[in-house]
Amino acid sequence: TGMAFRVPTPDVSVVDLTCRLEKSATMDQIAAAIKSAGETTMKGILGYTDVEVVSTDFASCPFSSIFDKAAGIALTDKFVKLVSWYDNEWGYSNRLVNLACHMAVVDGIVPPPAKIVSIKAREIFDSRGNPTVEVDLLTATNLFRAAVPSGASTGIYEALELRDGDKGRLLGKGVLKAVSNVNELIAPKLIGMDVTKQKEIDNMMVEILDGTQNQWGWSKSSLGANAILAVSMAICRAGAASMQMPLYEYIANIAGRPTDKYMMPVPAFNVINGGSHAGNRLACQEFMILPVGASSFKEALVMGCEVYHTLKGVIKKKYGQDACNVGDEGGFAPSVQDNNEALDVLKEALEKSGHAGKVKIGTDVAASEFYKDGKYDLDFKNPASSPDTWKTGEQLMGLYKEWTEKYPMISIEDPFDQDDWASYASMMKAMGSKVQIVGDDLLVTNTKRITKALEVGACNALLLKVNQIGSITEAIDAASMSMRNGWGVMVSHRSGETEDSFIADLVVGFFTRPIKN
Repeated sequence: TGMAFRVPTPDVSVVDLTCRLEKSATMDQIAAAIKSAGETTMKGILGYTDVEVVSTDFASCPFSSIFDKAAGIALTDKFVKLVSWYDNEWGYSNRLVNLACHMAVVDGIVPPPAKIVSIKAREIFDSRGNPTVEVDLLTATNLFRAAVPSGASTGIYEALELRDGDKGRLLGKGVLKAVSNVNELIAPKLIGMDVTKQKEIDNMMVEILDGTQNQWGWSKSSLGANAILAVSMAICRAGAASMQMPLYEYIANIAGRPTDKYMMPVPAFNVINGGSHAGNRLACQEFMILPVGASSFKEALVMGCEVYHTLKGVIKKKYGQDACNVGDEGGFAPSVQDNNEALDVLKEALEKSGHAGKVKIGTDVAASEFYKDGKYDLDFKNPASSPDTWKTGEQLMGLYKEWTEKYPMISIEDPFDQDDWASYASMMKAMGSKVQIVGDDLLVTNTKRITKALEVGACNALLLKVNQIGSITEAIDAASMSMRNGWGVMVSHRSGETEDSFIADLVVGFFTRPIKN
């Protein structure tokens, strides 16, 4: 039995509760019992503190009550005064939201969330024949599968993709360690968890089970981003099914995006390969076509296919049948010697296909691949490349200006090295109003890198790759930050892909326009 007094302030209230106990107990025993309840049966509702506090310490705190041990007094072993705090708005509103959610389940408006029964990982092979991680997640009624992709040209700031390093097996690229981390370290901790708790589960894997960090945030260097992401994607699929939603709608919900209407993306076709994706002399990694003038996704696909096959004919006529070989991502890899020559061939194909007015050009320069001693070597695949021909950032920007004036180019990705912030800022000032400047290796889907890019004015679009950051929650955070600041977001595949079509739902759920494929 007892009596409680509430003393309100503008934002936070303190409750003084005088209790008469049925059984004798010390203040330490009472505090231990309350702390235990806050960690178990009342987790997320009841908080605990044993340090000196003031009311403002609890502003925006979501707990209904925070027990203040330091303020409590044991008058006798059966007569005690307890003190707790709560934010006037959050303390009650969160419980009302929880109650509404609970009643929605009780009344059958939404289905009860499914629980994780088992998680099993395995080693599979991607489209380039390299090992990667696949996960099966089992609930009481369904099985959900997810597989992670792998990139060929990867930014140095990407979260760690864990490889075995055993040169005697699969050239050291095996992922049995990552598989073991899922099966032995991650899975046991997640069994029984609610599959709709995407953020809670992702945070547990990233911050608690892995816990490794570098200057740019959570690095996943213990468990591996490939291990964490495979589970994160499977959780997302299971959560969507549990809520009886299509995956794209569920992604829109957890990302806080509109759910009243959706838009199909503009496909970006990688039609000419160079850089690390091909054996020719081209420095730029990709030349893409974007059918921005199409009235539907189907029409965009038709345009893309017609340009692609027309391009094959142009290349065959100009360079011979051998030049029609393709690179890692299915684009042609003709033995052209110069980026301008490749653009001329592509422009000719656009005109011959009849789609020149509706199809634009984009490029992924991947300039970090040929950045040497503070300059850019556009002939980096030539062992005899002369340093006298290497370009400064300003000279390289001059080349990009020529491209945008001569060709229908609307998007330039990674035009400079991933640490050449000054050149990015200079290009944004000179060209940012006319062309999309996309950060891939520069940003690596990382909110801290995005924050710096916003501060220096480095680019105006994010290339979103979920395996660069390693969890769905962090990918959502990166996309949301970019869109809040008026940037474009381009969802992208990797050069080592799997049968998993997750990014198709991701781009629709995010309501972003282009998707690289």
